[in-house]
Amino acid sequence: MSDTLGFRKRIGIVVPSTNTTVQPECDGLRPRGVTNHTARSTIKERPLNTEQAFFEHMTDMREGIATAIDQIMTAGLDHLIVGISLETFWGGVAAAAKLQDELTQRAGVGISMGSTAAVAALRAFGAKKIAVLTPHQPRGDDMVRLYLSEAGFDIVRLVGLKCASPRAIAQVPAADVRNALKDLDGPDVDALLQVGTALPTVVVAAEAERWLGKPVLAINAVTYWDALRRCGIEDRIFGYGRVLEEI
Repeated sequence: MSDTLGFRKRIGIVVPSTNTTVQPECDGLRPRGVTNHTARSTIKERPLNTEQAFFEHMTDMREGIATAIDQIMTAGLDHLIVGISLETFWGGVAAAAKLQDELTQRAGVGISMGSTAAVAALRAFGAKKIAVLTPHQPRGDDMVRLYLSEAGFDIVRLVGLKCASPRAIAQVPAADVRNALKDLDGPDVDALLQVGTALPTVVVAAEAERWLGKPVLAINAVTYWDALRRCGIEDRIFGYGRVLEEI
């Protein structure tokens, strides 16, 4: 039986406990009759500028995802978004596919996550040469570059903002995102991709598409688009980027 509010679909969103961006950005993308439901994977707010801190952060995140899925799926949801970006790129294409399969089995419903959703969107636009914006330290950038290269894309440029801690990512000013996208663009780039779900980019990316004249894919918009289409919802959502308007 359908919910009164979520009479079309109920979408769960698993995010890091420090993340204050995914929930509000996804709420703006929700069509009528679709409801969003958020669960949080507990992590610490701490500097991520050493290999040990980064390893501990990744371990906490992986362990927390399973617990968050078990909790949120008691709501009887129809689909699940993993609103945690870097972990879905970690280890390359094969590792991401394995993670998606494992999470699908655990949740018992379809899974949308940043890495595979980004690939689907880039391919839908026919993009081959891309530029990438991340909030990460160099270790994280290496993982993003590895995954996208294995997926068949030529990474012309990549800028990592080197945010000091998880919460700091959500504090990056829109002007900094805007300037980074301008610096990344060029005639040698088919599309721009932003990763890092805590980096507030959906609105800026939609604006950038108008003055750059090419797809600018924000990870939260792309993942929500993937979830809607996997749920059989073909609504066109306007004002948040071409992927939701055209694909």
